Amino acid sequence: MAPDDRSSTGEPDEPGAAGGPAPDGYGALPPTAFTVDLGAHEMLRRAHVLDALGADWDPLAALRGEEAAYALLYSGLDAGQQRVYDELVAAGVLPRAGGGSAAA
Repeated sequence: MAPDDRSSTGEPDEPGAAGGPAPDGYGALPPTAFTVDLGAHEMLRRAHVLDALGADWDPLAALRGEEAAYALLYSGLDAGQQRVYDELVAAGVLPRAGGGSAAA
């Protein structure tokens, strides 16, 4: 039997795993509850984002710009591309153009 073959002797694999004192003389530490309140951090993150956007940021204008970019992205498709686009829209992979995802 090899000296490291503990599975056949019934000994634990880790020192101190049987609940006794660890080899250094100290007992195993009891589990400690660890909690982090991310709510305060999230509020701080949001405040920094809004501060970075500036006071003149217009969310409706941003959404309108996204809608215009989306329309431009899928304009001018050839017949094959249009077929694939229509299939993706029908499958729910892509939203319908003008589907109300941005302000009108």
